[in-house]
Amino acid sequence: MELGDIRNELEKTAKRLADFRGSLDLDNKEARIAQLEDEMTYPNFWDDQQKAQTVIAEANGLKDEVNEFHDMNETFENLELTYELVKEESDEELQQELEEELKDLTNRLNQFELNLLLSGEYDKNNAILELHPGAGGTESQDWGSMLLRMYTRWAEKKGFKVETLDYLPGDEAGIKSVTLAIKGHNAYGYLKAEKGVHRLVRISPFDASGRRHTSFVSCEVMPEFNDDIEIEIRTADLRIDTYRSTGAGGQHINTTDSAVRITHIPTGIVVSCQTERSQIKNRETAMKMLKAKLYQKKIEEQEQELLEIRGEQKEIGWGSQIRSYVFHPYSMVKDHRTNTEIGNVQAVMDGDIDVFIDAYLRSKLSLAE
Repeated sequence: MELGDIRNELEKTAKRLADFRGSLDLDNKEARIAQLEDEMTYPNFWDDQQKAQTVIAEANGLKDEVNEFHDMNETFENLELTYELVKEESDEELQQELEEELKDLTNRLNQFELNLLLSGEYDKNNAILELHPGAGGTESQDWGSMLLRMYTRWAEKKGFKVETLDYLPGDEAGIKSVTLAIKGHNAYGYLKAEKGVHRLVRISPFDASGRRHTSFVSCEVMPEFNDDIEIEIRTADLRIDTYRSTGAGGQHINTTDSAVRITHIPTGIVVSCQTERSQIKNRETAMKMLKAKLYQKKIEEQEQELLEIRGEQKEIGWGSQIRSYVFHPYSMVKDHRTNTEIGNVQAVMDGDIDVFIDAYLRSKLSLAE
């Protein structure tokens, strides 16, 4: 890279930082952090554990955002000084180091910009993610377990906490269904990009003839709610069943009817939770899941009404997959909404899905504009 090109990149970076500073409203964010930290010193702060965790999560999210901006700004100032040194001394090694650090800062700015795009009402909430294999028996159930691993790896890389709320193992391998709570700042904002049908094409390890198989898994994503949304649920509309947990959790959890299944009779929505040893806690979590599903249903109905008003058609079903993962006869993962493609299938299955999430969120922003 020529010095003139480096100068241009530095000027672009300076402009982006200035734009971010304008949109961040740092003074208000820092004032909010101070207010939340003051709340944490109250003697009764931990009386309501759920509220306390919400306050801490908001404070940490704001601090991460503000600190990252200040750190990037400081990095940029150091790069400016390094540029002046390179210009004066013509040090090739120092110039290479400058180019690498400038590239790294650009990547950080891109990620920071993506975080700022997550401005939806519930984007900052934790997420509830469900995986449901389609027809195909063991083959589809195995694909479900592969996606479970992919999302777990992705969440771990993000520093998010993953809790298994419900798990139904496959007959021979894989899963029949799984429900995860993925907890962290902006978890729902990111994962809403994953909602839809995921398609796998590969040589089946379960087929003695070595034939190619196509499998489908549906991914549902909802924001987790505490008491910050009003959804009316009548007790008379619920059927609540208890059963013995099938998941891991020690002797007690597998020998008592601690797991809870709630059916919302008017809509037919069913939610289950078996993660806690306490039936009461599992019931509380299941009610949160039901509230999230009812909210999601309401939003989808509103979107469908808008599509009908506009005269648009939207396919729903196994033929409308959002992404294809091809293991054979070639290696490629393609997102059909943005046409984003990656040839390194293994990296994607190890949780490197940010490129798809980034492309989807930016495409949604472009449509909104």
